[in-house]
Amino acid sequence: MLLPDLIRLTTSSFLAYRMRSFLTGLGIAVGITAVILLTSIGEGLHQFVLAEFSQFGTNLISIQPGRAQTQGGNVGIFGSVRTISIEDAQALRHLPNVEYVDPSVSGNAEVRFNGKTRRTMVIGGGHDLPRVMASRVQTGSFLPDEDPSQARALVVLGSKVRQELFAGQNPLGSYLRVGSQRYRVIGVMETKGQMLGFDLDDTVYIPAARALELFNRPGLMEIHLSYKSSADLQGVLRSITALLKERHGREDFTLVPQEKALEVLGSVLDVITFAVGALGGISLLVGGVGILTIMTMAVTERTAEIGLLRALGARENQVLTLFLGEAILLSALGGLAGLALGVGIAQGLHLLIPALPVHTPWLFAGLAELSAISIGLAAGVIPARRAAKLDPVEALHTE
Repeated sequence: MLLPDLIRLTTSSFLAYRMRSFLTGLGIAVGITAVILLTSIGEGLHQFVLAEFSQFGTNLISIQPGRAQTQGGNVGIFGSVRTISIEDAQALRHLPNVEYVDPSVSGNAEVRFNGKTRRTMVIGGGHDLPRVMASRVQTGSFLPDEDPSQARALVVLGSKVRQELFAGQNPLGSYLRVGSQRYRVIGVMETKGQMLGFDLDDTVYIPAARALELFNRPGLMEIHLSYKSSADLQGVLRSITALLKERHGREDFTLVPQEKALEVLGSVLDVITFAVGALGGISLLVGGVGILTIMTMAVTERTAEIGLLRALGARENQVLTLFLGEAILLSALGGLAGLALGVGIAQGLHLLIPALPVHTPWLFAGLAELSAISIGLAAGVIPARRAAKLDPVEALHTE
């Protein structure tokens, strides 16, 4: 049997049984659509979460009070012999390869100006906070680099706080109350947006020492430290550990490198994306069962045709190839239709709901198409072998 004849015989069955072929391909198409849609949402969520966490950079280390225990939990400030302090942060500035250090305290408080009151997040930090957190001042200046023990009552506004309290006014030089104390506005931050539901623009920044007073805390919540991108992370971690152990007398703190945290988070999100794709893959198995059923029926309906082909000299492997080719072509065309449908629905959802992160991973798309073809091949083997093993004489007698 010549190749053109084989192709013509394979495609002729689609034209002869259009509805059956359409329904069979539809089963595969629905499975591929489910895989593409679910993995597009999963991968979109993956990239969104990583982008949210990495918007401050990856060469960051967070230093928290309390030592991480063997079970992986952080006992926090209650398990610490000594809290981390502003003095610790100042000492860390002098370590090699350290660029910026920011002592951090945060909480919620009321801010009031000219009869307007708003409850917002208050972040206590230092002069290096914009550099550590990859933020910029829009107007005015940030908190000055001064002695923390004599920190002045200065405040920098987030863009949303400025809009809500000083709409149409220049806030620089004005006084507002944060909690029960008056603070002078010296700057306004650029719009930063949201991170995992937290509005970074609905924030005011005050000196860390003032924030400790405001929230009546004995020590910092954490210290953010950025190091040179060319530096060895393990070397930086060792130098931080040595310094703080010398100051505290023991290792009663936890170091959390942003780079390692992102790696772990990425691994978790990869597993979630794969699991979501696997759930969609169940539909592919259903489509495979459909191909098995349809191809088995096709062998029964075309028994006489198979007998005639064998009588005319077609070999067993050629009949096997003919039916396997039909199964593969059905699954491949159904897979391509599913890819187009899945990508179309995913992008349509993103247009309808812009906040929904959607990204189609083309690796998963390629794997899904290969899976569809493989399932078609596997489902077509038994019917194809049955057709190839038919006795030509008995097959012709069924006419």
